[in-house]
Amino acid sequence: MGICRLGGGRSETILQTSHCWPKRITIESWIRQKCHSVWPESKSFSDEGMGPIPKSWKGICQTGVAFNSSHCNKKIVGARYYIKGYLNYYKKLNATEDCMSPRDMDGHGTHTASTVAGRQVHDAAAFGGFASGTAKGGAPLARLAIYKACWAIPNQEKAEGNTCFEEDMLAAIDDAIKDGVHVLSMSIGTSEPMQYREDGIAIGALHAVKKGIVVSCAAGNSGPAPSTLSNPAPWIITVGASSVDRAFLGPVVLGNGKKIIGQTATPYQLDKMHPLVYAADVAAPGIPKNESDQCLPNSLSPKKVKGKIVLCIRGLGMRVGKGMEVKRAGGVGFVLGNAPQNGNDISVDAHVLPATAVVDTDAIEILNYIKSTNKPKAIIGKGKTVLHYSPAPSMAAFTSRGPNVIDLNILKPDITAPGINILAAWSRGDSPTKLWDDNRIADYVIESGTSMACPHVSAVAALLRAIYPKWSSAAIRSAIMTTAWMKNNKGQPIKDPSGKIADPFQFGSGHFRPSKAADPGLVYDASYDDYVAYLCNYGYSFLGHYHCPKNKTLEPTYNLNYPSVSIPKLNDTVIVKRSVTNVGAAKSVYFFTAKPPVGISIKASPSILYFSSVGHKRSFTLTVAARDAQTAKNYYKNEFAFGWYTWTDSYHYVRSPVAVSLA
Repeated sequence: MGICRLGGGRSETILQTSHCWPKRITIESWIRQKCHSVWPESKSFSDEGMGPIPKSWKGICQTGVAFNSSHCNKKIVGARYYIKGYLNYYKKLNATEDCMSPRDMDGHGTHTASTVAGRQVHDAAAFGGFASGTAKGGAPLARLAIYKACWAIPNQEKAEGNTCFEEDMLAAIDDAIKDGVHVLSMSIGTSEPMQYREDGIAIGALHAVKKGIVVSCAAGNSGPAPSTLSNPAPWIITVGASSVDRAFLGPVVLGNGKKIIGQTATPYQLDKMHPLVYAADVAAPGIPKNESDQCLPNSLSPKKVKGKIVLCIRGLGMRVGKGMEVKRAGGVGFVLGNAPQNGNDISVDAHVLPATAVVDTDAIEILNYIKSTNKPKAIIGKGKTVLHYSPAPSMAAFTSRGPNVIDLNILKPDITAPGINILAAWSRGDSPTKLWDDNRIADYVIESGTSMACPHVSAVAALLRAIYPKWSSAAIRSAIMTTAWMKNNKGQPIKDPSGKIADPFQFGSGHFRPSKAADPGLVYDASYDDYVAYLCNYGYSFLGHYHCPKNKTLEPTYNLNYPSVSIPKLNDTVIVKRSVTNVGAAKSVYFFTAKPPVGISIKASPSILYFSSVGHKRSFTLTVAARDAQTAKNYYKNEFAFGWYTWTDSYHYVRSPVAVSLA
């Protein structure tokens, strides 16, 4: 009946660790609703022209600090908050950092809620006028239900993230199920991958799927390291982050006349040249050498920085925090240079002083210039919004990667969606940077993270649920996955920030295409019972009150009817079972094609599928074989390799990624 969200804050890395059960979980740059939930006064949540609240809605509007029943309307149909687990651990909530109600004093929940279902708002723009135009969520007529289960960490900058407790999240999910939501969208990540039995989100999501609710979650912001993704359960849609064709160009001109184009959402500029220094050369005494170039809090010497532009390097700490440190030390501006692992991936910020961010190769060029002259200097120009930027999409460096270490037989993530530099509504209870010393206010802010990608997919799920109310959550996921695209606006393969061709461990099936998902042709369906059987095959002996059959022969978990295939440690030949359901033309014929990894063959039996009606289901097997194991091993270098198989009727192309490693 609406979309409910949980979630967190913003940071370069997941910062919080966990303690015993229930496990504390940190949020990264993702989606959710919290006090940190929603800013109901935003124009994005207007209910003008919306019809009566459906009678199927069973939720409530829970009141609290700065939040009363009038803050719910025909758009925000319900709001609740959950804090028992938090209070059990921290004992009290600091009223200056958060509020005991669904009101958003953080910004992140408002941002993600408006991304998924914000109304159309004309003349919207980020702080400083960036990305000006009409703002609209992916499903603007969907209702929103707010479930706040994440809170500010005491005595820690909100920009570093928030914390969620298992019992609070599970209580929120339970109420969302009872209230009658249709899509549950969460951006909550773990500090490391968690087994299903220990993962509160996975447990709660399984209960939601049993009631027909689609569950969409952020993959996490721990990339580019492999095996880092959160929310790998196969009943969850796991979403990575990629870019859009919009950039925010901000130049820095060096004293030698070289103009380098970075990106920025900072509305300040310098009108004349200023001395330019490298952070490691102006570090305060005692700062570790491996941290001296990263402009961490209290790391710079005011005597050496005053009146200068500082080149800082990404790594530890917050991007916005680096600018604040330069300002504290008396700097007049700064350049944020990517480290090699960040490549050409730039997330823009509304820094507190003139600033621009540059790719790793440009950062090296600026550093070489600083070292080549006795009096290096620079000027930071005014930033501007540029549309139709290319190439796009490209993968975010921060998006968490597969393989799925909880079960290598399930390929994750599932899909990628826009998650870099996304404009959406913001809370007036917090600044654009979420730093304590930043007193600026904005109604719309640009944010990056898998948090921003997840609500895009949640919106598509809501639209598909409206079009096909009887479809299962698995069918909706399948439609989104099998219609995805793997090329950018130059017609080239989607690439990662290092310039290499991206793979399914970064983008799953590819970059989502909502209009195509509305007509997928075939879907890979799965029920709650299928997921229970999967967990029995995974190795659990009982699930709640359900006991797995004792003497039943276990199926390989790669036989779960999933829209992708992952086969680790292939030795010779593996037979994979799948079935597809016709949701296209009543009478149709689909033909099999495949592009397997090098040295691997993929064959389908049967290789032609005949359908006589809508809803007609056909089963098939895939024979995956190592036809030239030595060539494949030399090619893979003990890593996974990727391929695809497709069912097509010449109009629909139902494509599934395949990941294979050799024994």
